[in-house]
Amino acid sequence: MIEVLGLSKTYRVAKKRAGLQAALRSLFVREREEVHAVRDVSFSIQPGERVGFLGPNGAGKTTTLKMLAGLLRPSAGQAKVLGLDPRGRPRALLKQISLVMGQKQQLLWDLPPIDTLELNRAVYEVPPEAYRRTLAELTELLDLGPLLEKPTRQLSLGERMKCELAAALIHRPKVLFLDEPTIGLDVTMQATMRRFIQRYNEETGATIILTSHYMDDVAALCPRVIVIHAGQLRYDGALAGLVAATKPEKLIRVRLERPLDQGQRAALFSGPSPMRLGMEAELTLELLAPPQAVTEAVRRILDQAPVADLRVEDPPLEDVMQAVFGKAASTPPNAE
Repeated sequence: MIEVLGLSKTYRVAKKRAGLQAALRSLFVREREEVHAVRDVSFSIQPGERVGFLGPNGAGKTTTLKMLAGLLRPSAGQAKVLGLDPRGRPRALLKQISLVMGQKQQLLWDLPPIDTLELNRAVYEVPPEAYRRTLAELTELLDLGPLLEKPTRQLSLGERMKCELAAALIHRPKVLFLDEPTIGLDVTMQATMRRFIQRYNEETGATIILTSHYMDDVAALCPRVIVIHAGQLRYDGALAGLVAATKPEKLIRVRLERPLDQGQRAALFSGPSPMRLGMEAELTLELLAPPQAVTEAVRRILDQAPVADLRVEDPPLEDVMQAVFGKAASTPPNAE
């Protein structure tokens, strides 16, 4: 569905030092430097996959998506989306893809969303019968009924994002690029958007690439992740594999019936497989243990502590990604 080989994007940007003298000099001689937004990135994505495209701010995520959508021309390398080169923005490609950016909108501010949907129907040449059918499905899935005829400026951020998704999907694209689709939304609305995206993928078989700084989005939607840092590919594989390779320790969350005394603490944090304390409140413990020591650690906790509740889980994905980015920043580009 998507093939990327050696994709790169380099910008030449002007530099200007502070001060009046530097400003006058820049009128005649302008200093420039090259900024490598994306460098030699290669990957492929199969039909129907949901892939998380991750990296810190400035890593090159949005630049890559824009190149795949035909909004930017790469400086080097090539990409194929649905077998077509996006550089020429071929009509056959544009009718089968969609790009949703959480910080930008396509809805017309003073008109109701239904007008934007009608406009997109005409732009994408969607037959009226297919349009009505798709609109009905999206209205049901996203609960758009009371929103479609209100002026966009009267909608909340969450309501606008639901309508933005509907506008992007009215032509039923086969490839969907989602760039921070839940940014600024509350927890309830984020969960609603995640459920809808997963359902759309499962029902239509659309291929989805998602960028997000909300790791709950990634954990819920993306079995596979691609990680880039400073424009370079750092990891491509299963999310579970990234977690296991980066932070293999298991997190044991414990809720206590009463605080630990000194003897219980000494017994808990000693032994052949000592545990490390991650965070502690008076009646809660978070402990880290190697995977091979989890069974023994749980047994020791149950023996030594007044346990009300206990859970074993992977470390938070935010911690995993922080460790990945920290490693990438300290690793030479040709070391991975």
